[in-house]
Amino acid sequence: MIEVEGLTKRYGEFTAVEDVSFKIEAGEIAGFLGPNGAGKTTTMRILSAYLVPNEGRAVVGGVDVLEDPMGARKIIGYLPELPPLYDEMTVRAYLQFVAKIKRIPRRQREERLQSVMYKVGIKDVEGRLIANLSKGYRQRVGLAQALIHNPKVLILDEPTIGLDPAQIREIRALIKSLAGAHTIILSTHILPEVTMTCQKVIIIDKGRVVASDTLQGLEKIVRQSESFLLQVDRPLDGLTEKIRRVSGVTEVEEKDERSLLVKSALDQDVRNDVARRVFESGWGLLELRPIHVTLEDVFVRLTREERE
Repeated sequence: MIEVEGLTKRYGEFTAVEDVSFKIEAGEIAGFLGPNGAGKTTTMRILSAYLVPNEGRAVVGGVDVLEDPMGARKIIGYLPELPPLYDEMTVRAYLQFVAKIKRIPRRQREERLQSVMYKVGIKDVEGRLIANLSKGYRQRVGLAQALIHNPKVLILDEPTIGLDPAQIREIRALIKSLAGAHTIILSTHILPEVTMTCQKVIIIDKGRVVASDTLQGLEKIVRQSESFLLQVDRPLDGLTEKIRRVSGVTEVEEKDERSLLVKSALDQDVRNDVARRVFESGWGLLELRPIHVTLEDVFVRLTREERE
């Protein structure tokens, strides 16, 4: 549904994005993740046919955004970081205006207007001036203008920036509910945004893509060993050495007087053998919890390696 090959955009001597390539399948929500200044917004603007790259190509829904920018815009819904709202208009009047400029047939406008207002939860404020809305409602109105023509692809640039925790949860849930019906690319530098919303992650740093995979795939890239936390019912007193001698265990670290961090080779599960050794040695087992690699671990490692 979205195919990007070799995108490069320069501003004079400064290269904002360089040789960016990735692919997003139909119905997926993909997180476009990177630190501030990494090139996320530039890439989004190219995909939305608002910027022309120096090199490369981008195809959205089968339409080349460089060869047919107007055709691409017809199937794209774009929410920039600052929603394009007119404060002096009411919510309803603004969405009617957007429906007209997006050339929705007159006989379909009211149906689309009602549908999108219910979908994003702004029906109760349709008569209010946009200037008087909270940040959360303004963001919903911005999302409504991106959705009103029922686009195949949604491009959302930092959709939850500046919102409070409750508003962030609401917008995340709303975006997640759109999966399947729309292909969504969501740019952000907020890691939980991606973990809770997206099926695929694209990480960009200093204008270059450093990884593109599912969350599980990225975890495998950086995971060096299987790890779990072991907690027993009394002080260790020699248990550490007994666990070290379990076949397959590669490393044991004492976390406190009753807890151990145990590591083994990748794809080797030693928990049964470790638990058996604990019981045979006379300790009670209180916890045996796997330690998973987080998206933060992945992000820090990949962007650090790129900088180094």
